Amino acid sequence: MALLRAWTRLSAPIHVSRTFSTTGSTSSWWSGVPLGPPDPILGITEAFKRDENPNKVDLGAGTYRDDQGKPYVLPVIRKAEQRILDRKMNKEYAGIPGVEDFRKGAAKLAFADCHNESLSSTVQTLSGTGALRIGGVFLQRFFPHNKVIYLPTPSWGNHTPIFKDSGLEVKAYRYYNKATCGFDSNGALEDLKSIPEQSIVLLHACAHNPTGVDPKPEHWQEMSHIIKSRNLFPFFDMAYQGFASGDLNRDAYAVRLFLRDGHQILLAQSFAKNMGLYGERAGHLTVVSGSPDEAKAVESQLKIIIRPMYSNPPINGARLAAEVLNTPELYDQWLVELKGMADRIISMRTKLKGHLEALGSTKDWSHITDQIGMFCFTGLDPDQVARIMNEFSVYLTKDGRISMAGVSSKNVEYVANAIHNVTK
Repeated sequence: MALLRAWTRLSAPIHVSRTFSTTGSTSSWWSGVPLGPPDPILGITEAFKRDENPNKVDLGAGTYRDDQGKPYVLPVIRKAEQRILDRKMNKEYAGIPGVEDFRKGAAKLAFADCHNESLSSTVQTLSGTGALRIGGVFLQRFFPHNKVIYLPTPSWGNHTPIFKDSGLEVKAYRYYNKATCGFDSNGALEDLKSIPEQSIVLLHACAHNPTGVDPKPEHWQEMSHIIKSRNLFPFFDMAYQGFASGDLNRDAYAVRLFLRDGHQILLAQSFAKNMGLYGERAGHLTVVSGSPDEAKAVESQLKIIIRPMYSNPPINGARLAAEVLNTPELYDQWLVELKGMADRIISMRTKLKGHLEALGSTKDWSHITDQIGMFCFTGLDPDQVARIMNEFSVYLTKDGRISMAGVSSKNVEYVANAIHNVTK
């Protein structure tokens, strides 16, 4: 009977008062949390959605759109999806380092035959962002010298918070020349020569985000020489291999050059753009070491970093990418579709420049076609950006960056006219 009474007490409903107090006069644990600023890109998208102008154009978002302005799923990805479904694969966890076929395929895609894989430690990550973050934490824990990373000016907006939150100090080197809307080769090379030895340097492998400005091969060669001679450590971010020029080898030129020149590197890869796997979060990190034993030790530490963060990466995007990378028939189809995306963006650059010239603009717009990849730094200043949004409902970031994926055969003339009117 006593046991029954005890059980009754334990199983009785518990009534919890909703009124509570904490230290001080506040009524909530979170009353001191400040409202954070909105994401600048998402803010542009929201403003675009609210705009009722039928001619409005969204050039802010960094995702590929077809010529109808619609999200594009590559047909080869649909094929890979069906092949995976037909195999009725299980949904078990991947190991901490990820899906092995994906890891091998991603490394081969980046390095081709110019690297000994026994010197690499590779892990699947949560897209390129995750690769950068895991790489940043690894450097903070184990880089034996200056925990300082130098970013190009400007760089992708998420680079600074990623590396700061990883525990690294963030500094900058010159990269973009506003006067020419091109690469500041003199400034970049001069700064690389003065960066303290044994520091980390971030390099965009191709299709620099946000400017679309890439060094020429001769510039990459000189940068490699300076970085090697000054004992700097290169961390490559390669988010656009194949998507930039349509040529996988051309877009991997800098990474392979540095390997041939004897650098040890970190490489972050993303398959969001070149396979359209945005929401699948398929990414990859490679750390190149000096010996097979070093590589094993590095991989063990990468696993230790990953385990308390998310334990195991998602399998679906990695399986899709692996299916494409490791199936000759699908790989060949992917190359055609990848080039098709790159060529569409390149053609929009040519048409935009051509329409601006046809309108009688006296400005030099050659940078539109000289730049490469998804983004173009137009050279518009903040006042011109405000005008083009308010007067023409053409939405872009305050620094004048436009996503060329948002330009289509239907709106390119309208966009050119808007740019012309605010830059007269």
